[in-house]
Amino acid sequence: MNKAVKWMFIIAGSLVALIVIAVAVLPMVIDVEKYKPQIEQQVTKATGRTFKLGGDLKPSIFPWIGVRLSDLHLGNPSGFKEKDFVSVESFEVRVKLLPLLSRNIEVKRFVMNKPVIVLEKRKDGKGGWEDLGQPAGKSPGQAKEKPAPASTGELPIKGLLVGEFAITNGLIVWLDEAGGVRKEVKDIDLVMTDVSFDKPIGVAFSALADQKPVTLNGSIGPLGAQPGKIPVPLELAIRLLNELDVKLTGRIDPSATPTKFDLAVNVAEFSPRKIMDQLGRKLPLETADAKVLDAVAVSLKLKGTPENVVVSEGKLKLDDSQATFSVQASEFDKPNLKVDLTLDRIDLDRYLPPPAKDKAGADTSKKTPTDAAAQKTDYTPLRRLVMDARFKAGELKVKKASMQNLEVRVSARNGIIQMDPLKVDLYKGNIAGTGTVNVQKDKPATAMEVAINGIQAGQLIKDVMAKELIEGALAAEIGLNFTGDAPDLIRQTLSGKGDLRFNDGAIVGIDLASMVRNVQTAFGLAQTPSEKPRTDFAELQVPFSITNGLFKTDASRLVSPLIRVLAAGSADLAKETLDFRVEPKFVATIQGQGDTAQRSGIIVPVLVSGSFASPTFKPDLQSMLGQQLGQPLPDKETLKKMVPSKEETNKLLQDGVKGLLKGLGNQ
Repeated sequence: MNKAVKWMFIIAGSLVALIVIAVAVLPMVIDVEKYKPQIEQQVTKATGRTFKLGGDLKPSIFPWIGVRLSDLHLGNPSGFKEKDFVSVESFEVRVKLLPLLSRNIEVKRFVMNKPVIVLEKRKDGKGGWEDLGQPAGKSPGQAKEKPAPASTGELPIKGLLVGEFAITNGLIVWLDEAGGVRKEVKDIDLVMTDVSFDKPIGVAFSALADQKPVTLNGSIGPLGAQPGKIPVPLELAIRLLNELDVKLTGRIDPSATPTKFDLAVNVAEFSPRKIMDQLGRKLPLETADAKVLDAVAVSLKLKGTPENVVVSEGKLKLDDSQATFSVQASEFDKPNLKVDLTLDRIDLDRYLPPPAKDKAGADTSKKTPTDAAAQKTDYTPLRRLVMDARFKAGELKVKKASMQNLEVRVSARNGIIQMDPLKVDLYKGNIAGTGTVNVQKDKPATAMEVAINGIQAGQLIKDVMAKELIEGALAAEIGLNFTGDAPDLIRQTLSGKGDLRFNDGAIVGIDLASMVRNVQTAFGLAQTPSEKPRTDFAELQVPFSITNGLFKTDASRLVSPLIRVLAAGSADLAKETLDFRVEPKFVATIQGQGDTAQRSGIIVPVLVSGSFASPTFKPDLQSMLGQQLGQPLPDKETLKKMVPSKEETNKLLQDGVKGLLKGLGNQ
């Protein structure tokens, strides 16, 4: 019995020895080079591209089964300038033999050196990557082979362990023949460590994209015994241009249908200006302040599926401003959006383009292209849009106007965009309003309602227009509607009504009390005044209506201790013409605003006509003299002072009031 066992071990040992000798000797006695043409032929048949092994083919069998190839070339289709689609200087893979018997893969080495991929696009738009994998001899239109039966999803291996995985000195080239563009991503290095199913896989990637560095480091996994069946954790750090650092942590669940993700994204503070400088480009828009867009940081949580994305706990730093935000997006073909943004403060004037200058150095920022040059706007995207957006800002500055506690909600559905509510505090008062834009037709229809309460108009106009026109606390109720998006069409279709009321203020630049007595004194032209002419008032009310661009007011009035003024007339916003009659009247006493019984004096009405750009003014002589019938006529000298010559009147009135009306007309 002992001898039998002994002989069994001897026989088994001999067989093992023979196997070891065989696998060691076979590579030396078998000429594997003769198989290269067959390998090239099979790859060419499978890919539809020429394939060539230019270097040696060196196999190994025991204890690691593997192969080392060099000088590999996979060609481009005919008609392309670049000969190769993919080329590799050397490739080596070694897999341990015995673990394969138990469906475990142990890879000692997987190394690819100097792979080059050329993505060439011809002038006719065809890319060299198209039809890759189309077997030789078959056209894309031919029927495909019947697919194999679906697998159970279980991997044919139990375990995986890779000792060394590396891709070094890689190069990707993009060639666009039509655009004459060549881009390169070179010095591509990818190293993966601890490659297995039950451990996190380390990843280290680096490259130069157009000579700009890109790095990625971190870990992915573990993948689990059955990859794709459990959520996969990941922790990655990306660095771009030595300026932008992005951290990505969380997990992706490929087992869900559709795939789910739950990630945290953190973008460290960076300078968009420095990034654009490194790229050799300018910012898309020039800003009035060259120091903005120099400090930006973002953090957020990203959760959902490719069809439904939720952004929560969003934080944004933009220079001196801080914001929190959340976003929910779905139905991306529309899309369907829900947005909530809260901002502490921002000065938008710093981010707006600076005033444009024409060749003579004049400010042309207010010039707009003619409607004939305006292109038709396609509102199809807005008709599909579904949105519910809320925006709040603690402090806001735009066009030099300072605002506080801004709150606005914008919703969109079926081509109707609504703004409700709009609330903002400014200049010791507030504005509340609503608005609707209907883009269901080619020409949008807009309607708005605005209520203004207690705004100090003088400081607002001074900040926004750099002018002194009127002072006082403004209250108003305005309702307007118009059609179109071009200025000319808006002016032609503008309709609505409103009521403007100014309390305890003044009209700056005109002294109406003096205007009745002496035109030269009225506009401060007789002698240099110590202060600007002004007409103080207790109340100025302007009720108005607009019909298809024709502004009308029938009972505008100004009330002050010494004078009452009534105004009526119209202004054609489309033709930019004026037709008003202003009728002032002295109050004989100053016993109070309600003392209507003792108002008296000579009325000198003023007719305002002409255009917005060149208004003309003249006294209504016929009306003035009609009031004097039955009373002694003034003497010659008094009449001269009251009624200057026509030329003098036009000149003085026009110079004195032109700036006022022109300034208002431009707003």
